[in-house]
Amino acid sequence: MTITVPATSANLGPGFDTLGLAIKMRNSVTISPSKYHSVSLRGEGSKNNKLKDNNMFVNIFNDFYFNLCKYKSHFRFEFYNEVPLSRGLGSSSAVITSAIASAYAAANTKISKQEILNLALSYEPHPDNIAPAVLGGFTVSTVENNEVKVLKKELPSDLQAIVVIPNRPISTSQSRKTLPTKYSKEEAIYNLSHSSLLTAAMFSENWDMLKVASQDIFHQQHRMKAMPELFSVQKIALENGALMSTLSGSGSTFFNLVHRSDAKNICNVLRKSFSHFNILIYDLDNDGLITKA
Repeated sequence: MTITVPATSANLGPGFDTLGLAIKMRNSVTISPSKYHSVSLRGEGSKNNKLKDNNMFVNIFNDFYFNLCKYKSHFRFEFYNEVPLSRGLGSSSAVITSAIASAYAAANTKISKQEILNLALSYEPHPDNIAPAVLGGFTVSTVENNEVKVLKKELPSDLQAIVVIPNRPISTSQSRKTLPTKYSKEEAIYNLSHSSLLTAAMFSENWDMLKVASQDIFHQQHRMKAMPELFSVQKIALENGALMSTLSGSGSTFFNLVHRSDAKNICNVLRKSFSHFNILIYDLDNDGLITKA
């Protein structure tokens, strides 16, 4: 069987730990019975031998498979990764959700996407990445009584993502330490109102509202100080027609939502200014996690 799962961009500005969407940049793994355990890895992370020896996907898969079947089996895992590691594009959420789905499929046990989301909370307590990874599209989600409550909006094909991937990461754990421990009532209202407006704009397809709605004061400016070039990425993208330009997760990638007709021009402008960054155009993904026997 083959499992594929998309990259995700979370927060989307003001939607801290709640908003996300899926990008058609996919990781895939093909799993087959084997006499011996083996792992092969192509694409992102392929030069990191530690990923073969201590692979998070394999560890999660084996735990769930054993709990379901009550015995161990050997498998061959063939990974092909497009999602870069530690760049704010949901690589860990892609691993977690696809490993759970794979274990259930290998054990010939049905599981719904909602159940995958709930189980994934044990590894990823915030649903902003796992929700679009599993469901695709734009998602707004929260956690209530250990369950993910989520609504999904499919995104039209005339929108695309431009991802600006810097040549170095920003640590999620370290970047969270830079955030304030307290926010004022005015700051909370600012982000709450902008997050609500962004959600309404997405569901009503009022794309012109996104530039205002995607503004944030909770986390972006604090995290971006670790890589000051990102302030210029955002400024140039918005000045050249991006509908919104936001730090992807905790970074270091910057996510830009654009009209398809504007994508090449905006991408070229960004490439001229940031030749040392990897700048790519992707379609948005409405499918989420896919399992093929």
